[in-house]
Amino acid sequence: MNFMPAYNIRPMTVQDIPECQALFRSTVLTVNSKDYTKEEVSDWASCGDSIEHWEELFSMHNYIAALDREGHIIGFSSMNTDGYLHSMFVHKDWQRKGVATFLLSEVEKMARGYGMRKVSVEVSITALPFFEKCGYKVLKEQKAKANRLWLTNYVMEKTL
Repeated sequence: MNFMPAYNIRPMTVQDIPECQALFRSTVLTVNSKDYTKEEVSDWASCGDSIEHWEELFSMHNYIAALDREGHIIGFSSMNTDGYLHSMFVHKDWQRKGVATFLLSEVEKMARGYGMRKVSVEVSITALPFFEKCGYKVLKEQKAKANRLWLTNYVMEKTL
């Protein structure tokens, strides 16, 4: 039996954007740097610089945060009512501690609550093994535009 630690979880609001931006940036620059070039992670990280962009994402997707014991955001994910998982980022210091697994189970519950039978997601090279382990199947490899550069990622899907 896999032990999955329980983290506190809560819905996110636009007030969380600054903390989200910092987590997103540091995660992309450190964790994803093993699979992407310095130029690619720098360009990708810059996608989180615009508060307006975050506000737009928060209006289209339901974001949840995993919290440590002090209430700091250690990871976040999002799901929309069409079953599209837009975001899954875990703080660089909280990798491989069950945070992503916990968040994924929560957003999959959200999708079921919306009546979805499938979840779709676009994942980085770095996240690919995690999503495969969680039952997601690759539909295609693609190039997705970060800010200026086109980065390899994967369109994946899971039947709930």
